[in-house]
Amino acid sequence: MTMAPAAGRPTVVLAAGGTGGHLFPAQALAEVLNQRGYDVHLMTDQRGLDHISNFPAIMVHVIPSATIVTARPLSVPGQLWKLGRGFLKARRTLRAVRPAAVVGFGGYPSLPPLVAALQLRLPVVLHEQNAVMGKANRVVAPYARVVATAFPEVTLVPAKAVSKLVLAGNPVRSAVHTAIAVDYEPPSADRPFRVVVFGGSQGARIFSDVVPQAFAELPTSTRRTLEIVQQAREEDVDRVERIYAAAGIVAEVRPFYRDLADRMAKAQLVIARAGASTVSELGVIGRPAILVPLAQSLEGDQMHNARQFIAAGGGWLVEQSGFTVERMSSLFLTLRYDDEGLVRAAAGAKSFGRPGAARQLADLVESVARGPAGRTAASSTEVANPAITLSVPKEHS
Repeated sequence: MTMAPAAGRPTVVLAAGGTGGHLFPAQALAEVLNQRGYDVHLMTDQRGLDHISNFPAIMVHVIPSATIVTARPLSVPGQLWKLGRGFLKARRTLRAVRPAAVVGFGGYPSLPPLVAALQLRLPVVLHEQNAVMGKANRVVAPYARVVATAFPEVTLVPAKAVSKLVLAGNPVRSAVHTAIAVDYEPPSADRPFRVVVFGGSQGARIFSDVVPQAFAELPTSTRRTLEIVQQAREEDVDRVERIYAAAGIVAEVRPFYRDLADRMAKAQLVIARAGASTVSELGVIGRPAILVPLAQSLEGDQMHNARQFIAAGGGWLVEQSGFTVERMSSLFLTLRYDDEGLVRAAAGAKSFGRPGAARQLADLVESVARGPAGRTAASSTEVANPAITLSVPKEHS
């Protein structure tokens, strides 16, 4: 979505990787900044165009980018060349836009704009969505003014960036904020038990293989109470629907749900991966979850995300190596009739959530954008507010 600039409004540039995990928090921040009188420009790569239909930006700039894959050394020169082209385009754009601040949300596509911003001596703010700092953010973090994090504990933080960490939470979409108003409905034997299942673009296949069959093996009396909403890849939808139909389970299966936040709010239990946005949204809405971290996630970030959510009492962790039909059927049967346990987990999830994350991140961005006086205010806020004290494990360097 492209908006017309307003005269006299300061500008902030957001730089984000081309996935929903990077772009959704950026969109949430953009919405708040717009409300506060800022114009927003977005820099992302070609993939990002699939996730920005409602992004409130004056302009979206597609920046050439590449992921450095050291396992394929022959491809590295071409990747560096593409990043170099991205840097030159980002620098030209930043000179023309003249932003008050540049905010990076991680992913290699954020690297050219952020390096260009540093060279132009523009103030840089970083946001790290995961409990493990990503590679692109690790490059820039020592030179950023502020590094906002989504989790209380963050690993792989460069030593020179530790003093810059501020716990802000992970900004979530406006639809998630709407879902906050829906109270958790405790399970009951005489009402449907609603389960929402989604595995993301990289995880939906194994969820389609395991979860429907696990539910199909439940006792008939349990199956009759279920109402399932499941995301599945388009090629798996028919197969998953057939399994549920044969088991007599009411189920709705689609490749994509635009109203997923609303579906989660109405659920008694969620089964999902442990991406940063997923875990943050579960916390803000306050729903108990079985989390199955993606085994191939970079540097184990999903496992770290899941462990912090589980430590808050928000649900149950199942490693992918143990994500079997038998294990899931047994676990679900136990949870289905543990009403008190599910209510406690819903409260634990809620305690983990940070619904004010977008506002707090906007406060940090504004303090940096306003110059030295604003930075002093940000520092005093960090000291005065114990809620933003961070714990950084010893392996941060």
